[in-house]
Amino acid sequence: MTEKSLSDDLEELKIEHRDLDDVIAHLIDDPASDRILLQRLKKRKLALKDQIAKMQSLLVPDIIA
Repeated sequence: MTEKSLSDDLEELKIEHRDLDDVIAHLIDDPASDRILLQRLKKRKLALKDQIAKMQSLLVPDIIA
């Protein structure tokens, strides 16, 4: 996977993460919202956060001080 491709994928994951954040915030404000759906979205958001962190570590090399 090229750095450009990895960078593009990373940006898509960040956008999805932000979108999920908006949806979750909206569902939390709605007392009639589906709590199971809310929990699934929160798990997906957490998984995206982990993927983003892994991709960022691939793009930014460790610098030994």
